[in-house]
Amino acid sequence: MLPTDEPLSHLGPSLLLLLQLQLLLPPASAFFPNIWSLLAAPGSITHQDLTEEAALNVTLQLFLEQPPPGRPPLRLEDFLGRTLLADNLFAAYFGPGSPSRRFRAALGEVSRANAAQDFLPTSRNDPDLHFDAERLGQGRTRLVGALGETVVAARALDHTLARQRLGAALHALQDFYSHSNWVELGKQQPHPHLLWPRQGLQNLAQVGDPTCSDCEELSCPGNLLGFTLLTSGYFGTHPSKPPGKCSHGGHFDQSSSQPPRGGINKDSTSPGFSPHHMLHLQAAKLALLASIQAFSLLRSRLGDRAFSRLLDITPASSLSFVLDTTGSMGEEINAAKIQARHIVEQRRGGPMEPTHYVLVPFHDPGFGPVFTTSDPDSFWQQLNEIHALGGGDEPEMCLSALELALLHTPPLSDIFVFTDASPKDAFLTNRVESLTQERRCRVTFLVTEDPSRVQGRPRREVLSPLRFEPYEAVALASGGEVIFTKDQYIRDVAAIVGDSIADLVTLPLEPPVVVPERPLVFSVDGLLQRVTVWIHGEVSSFWIRNPAGVSQGQEEGEGPLGHTRRFGQFWMVSMNDPLQTGTWEIQVRAKGTSRVRVQGLQTQLLVEVTGLGSRGNPGDPLPHFSHVVLRGVPHGAELGRVPLEPMGPRERGLLAASLPPTLLSTAGPFSLELIGQDGVGQGLHRAAPQPCAVVPVLLELSGPPGFLAPGTKAPLSLRIASFSGPQDLDLRTYVNPSFALTSNLSRVRLEQNESAWGCLWLKVPDTAASDSVVMVTVTATDREASTVPPTHAFLRLLVLGPAPQDQFPAPVHSTDPVLTTTSPAFHLSTLVTPGRAGGGLVSNPWWGTVGAVLLLLGLASW
Repeated sequence: MLPTDEPLSHLGPSLLLLLQLQLLLPPASAFFPNIWSLLAAPGSITHQDLTEEAALNVTLQLFLEQPPPGRPPLRLEDFLGRTLLADNLFAAYFGPGSPSRRFRAALGEVSRANAAQDFLPTSRNDPDLHFDAERLGQGRTRLVGALGETVVAARALDHTLARQRLGAALHALQDFYSHSNWVELGKQQPHPHLLWPRQGLQNLAQVGDPTCSDCEELSCPGNLLGFTLLTSGYFGTHPSKPPGKCSHGGHFDQSSSQPPRGGINKDSTSPGFSPHHMLHLQAAKLALLASIQAFSLLRSRLGDRAFSRLLDITPASSLSFVLDTTGSMGEEINAAKIQARHIVEQRRGGPMEPTHYVLVPFHDPGFGPVFTTSDPDSFWQQLNEIHALGGGDEPEMCLSALELALLHTPPLSDIFVFTDASPKDAFLTNRVESLTQERRCRVTFLVTEDPSRVQGRPRREVLSPLRFEPYEAVALASGGEVIFTKDQYIRDVAAIVGDSIADLVTLPLEPPVVVPERPLVFSVDGLLQRVTVWIHGEVSSFWIRNPAGVSQGQEEGEGPLGHTRRFGQFWMVSMNDPLQTGTWEIQVRAKGTSRVRVQGLQTQLLVEVTGLGSRGNPGDPLPHFSHVVLRGVPHGAELGRVPLEPMGPRERGLLAASLPPTLLSTAGPFSLELIGQDGVGQGLHRAAPQPCAVVPVLLELSGPPGFLAPGTKAPLSLRIASFSGPQDLDLRTYVNPSFALTSNLSRVRLEQNESAWGCLWLKVPDTAASDSVVMVTVTATDREASTVPPTHAFLRLLVLGPAPQDQFPAPVHSTDPVLTTTSPAFHLSTLVTPGRAGGGLVSNPWWGTVGAVLLLLGLASW
């Protein structure tokens, strides 16, 4: 246990943020993560900057070499002198409005895995993973090994793990140029043998070679002794620094107070953190060039198709079906087949062709096996072999099948569940909710069982009218829907599959729930097209009115505002383009509870006005979000409205808002809404697709680097941190598939701001299949607060058999950077364009908290 001297909640927001930053700083240092750079060393080049800029350069190279089908080839001169952004690239290559959010999310996974190397207990203190302590040969071995593991995981189609290993490899590679004296030796190019280990590293300083003189100042420009040997600094106390050796340096390095004092790291622009801060930009330049080389090597080794899948270089989504195969499901299975066939045929060969297909059948008592492929013909063949056979009694193992689908479905995907039964495994509800949010997947249930129906399929017992609530909970947590319909409508309702896998934004409603005799209000701005109104429930009547006062009722067919279709209790109104901007109203009269959702596609204008390829005048104002509104779920009570402030350069797309204290102590989910203006002063209003929550407990679960091997025992590490107390927590573990797992921690009591650590051991059986995915889940439940939902941590691992060491050949593609920098941060004659995976201020969000500060990064699907 490590309690702090004073509860953090007693401190003011500003002091809390700085203190929390100090607490988060790891014992190892490297190029800073973004948040440290913004708060502690403004102007520093971060690990995320380097990773994203390198990836965007290699992506542009791929686009230049592979002309888009049916479109004119890209021209390099069109990108010269411009900041390279993901949305810019996708619009140019795939066409206006092509979403880049999955690509940006993939780069986010790589970047977070990169930054995590300084935090995880399995990596933060290992000098081999940071090129510290003159362990340069060992570091090169680990670097090449991580890149090889990236290739193996990508070929096994475990792209999540491949991105984690790639992030670890890039972290080490970038650290070499910051932690060694390669820059001080006057080198202008990356080391020629770090990534091509056919030749050993030469001219390495030995244990007895003095490398540094004493420096008592923060800035130490001349502390390296005059020699031509390659060295790196020692950090901390393990291993201890020999006499005459250089330290890493900075406030957090204990070795820097031992003679010779000072250090040589170039992690940041701050002398307090980096004694060689004056060389930070030179180190960043070489780290960037080396990162481009690493991405190019992976492209050469994997091929363009597999490399594109590794980074999700496509605007398309995956297609994932979970199908009830009991005897009463014939119509539903046929509807799923028709829609899948329609999507495959309509999008084959185009940029929106699904990149990944997942199929999980279920019945009672079984579920699975899971079928995954990237080949549409194989998917269609497998789907066509599924028939409704046997069974037929309710309930079924639906949530178990959904959990299996989530395990194998790529992040930011849509999953469609076809069933006519309630779940037999409702105890999995909270875990599946958390997994949908961890995977950022949206789940839509198409249910041909009327919740109020008392006759129909055989049942073992009298069933509760609330039996479908687990589906409602999962849909709410994931931003999806539960659509009740009838067999005769299922084929029409299933048509939403094609619409839903498009990238839609959600428009907030005021009030957010239907209130009798009160219209729902929403705003339409000039950045929207193809707006659809969804109404679900026992609706007796409704009307929609535009800002000019033109109304349309519930009559099916074409109306003055759009086309209305009804499928039982499900209504869909497709609005006509162009839409009139301004305030719209919806009035709904219904029995019981009804739901309304308004969604639409964003136009290319949205991309342009955020600086992502604008054709307007350079001086035209850009859209911006100014406030974030937090509302309780589901009733929509406003919990707070706080201003958003940009942190760092605007193109970085990082916004921060100080959270109100009432929110931090509020139990239950809340939603995020963003308020701003477009470039001509019209209002912008967007809602987050998923609700959020402040968790009282943080669980961090980490595993060994690399893969699991059959017949081995893998150590795992667990950290539990409490943000409110006291808490008496029960800890439970689950493994899918059912491997043996032991833990030294099953119960822990924590006061506020206390932490505890535990060790787990995962036994991989000799019979474990190679290329199989293992998901470890740890759940913490408060024994004294039954109303507080459990907190979950998920760890994804991959089983692989022994394989020969993978050597990297010289790259087939160019490893040279593509463009000239336009960033004032790089005062260098490099040929690299700074890139941003974030799509500006209107892209799909990454958000998190540091102390009482809410961070929002990139908001385009809002």
